[in-house]
Amino acid sequence: MKRFVVIVLDGFGIGAMADAKTARPGDEKANTLGSILKEFPELKLPTLEKLGLMNAFGKESANMRFSGTACWGKSELLHDGADTFMGHQEIMGTFPKKPVPQPFQQKIEQIRTILLQNGHSVEVRSTAGLRYLLVDGAVTVADNIDADLGMAYNCTAPLDKISFEREVEIGRLVRKIAAVNRVIVFGGRGNTIEDILKAEETRPGGYIGIHAVKSKSYEKDYHCIHLGYGVEKSVQAPTILTEAGIPVSLFGKVADIVANEKGKSVSCVDTAEVLDLTLEEIQHMQKGFICTNVQETDLAGHSQDAGWYKRLLETADEKIGIMLPLLTKQDILIVMADHGNDPEIGHNKHTRENVPLLVYQKGKSKIQLGLRRTLSDVGATVCEFFGTRKPENGTSFKCLLTNLRE
Repeated sequence: MKRFVVIVLDGFGIGAMADAKTARPGDEKANTLGSILKEFPELKLPTLEKLGLMNAFGKESANMRFSGTACWGKSELLHDGADTFMGHQEIMGTFPKKPVPQPFQQKIEQIRTILLQNGHSVEVRSTAGLRYLLVDGAVTVADNIDADLGMAYNCTAPLDKISFEREVEIGRLVRKIAAVNRVIVFGGRGNTIEDILKAEETRPGGYIGIHAVKSKSYEKDYHCIHLGYGVEKSVQAPTILTEAGIPVSLFGKVADIVANEKGKSVSCVDTAEVLDLTLEEIQHMQKGFICTNVQETDLAGHSQDAGWYKRLLETADEKIGIMLPLLTKQDILIVMADHGNDPEIGHNKHTRENVPLLVYQKGKSKIQLGLRRTLSDVGATVCEFFGTRKPENGTSFKCLLTNLRE
């Protein structure tokens, strides 16, 4: 057995980064775990507590204490803002490049033109002087209003009306014009274009878009792809590993946003389901890398619903607890996050927070990883663990890799 498993609890921050006050004014007050504990002081997460969650958090709660045996640390974000897509590219070893934040209003005419030139019908819709596009009567193209404003555009569609492949073609045309971090193409079945249009919302500063959860896109047969800016798959851990013959399996939202052409990628939103898929993979994989994204914690943050967030953490904690006995001395498990998403901060955007690095390696204890500058240290550790070439960015956790045999 030689397996490296990374579980990303999406949006599970543990306190504002040192630069939050200047990089994202307002986020200096952010603390996702702190807000959940304030609302639910009785919260008990025994597996994460054992792995050192409160050590990373920096203080104990009513029901959770510091662990005397944990291997733990925490990490800053090297990428601008606080972004799921770039967070995962960073985890996989990409050195984040700076995109060009732009409201959709600044690019709407150029995007409308390229869509018309490629044979699409385009309707311009307008609310309060802000415009977005309805393409082929089925796909909205607008600002992403659920993350950092100006950093992404969303293409949203009911897949009963248009195929996902056709929607992706539209998204790729948008990507040719946009210089923002991401163009996100997604949709599901069971909803209608009317449902999507009803989810239209505006944000201060000239932004208009579709609220993703309210669009009902996640409820049935969800499909999604993230088209990134300045992201090169060849320098990332999944491509490096699969080219070296190491199996790679991605589960959950990470399957939508990280290139893994020669590996297994399974998109899934439900927390219990995605972690059950991970458990099954651990039981069958003899050697390889598994990365799982628990997306619903992020959705709970976007929905500003601390109660939902608490329940999801309890589910994740239980499932991760089942994983631990399945791991051998040759395996490594890391539980971490990609940014914060404080449900009590007063808005529905991500928050720029440090994230926990909780490590389980049978037989090892009391290892401190310190405060890491970049999430890429995880990808660098994965590559060194399997003896492949390094990714573009990151420094491996040498202390975890001693005395490991094939």
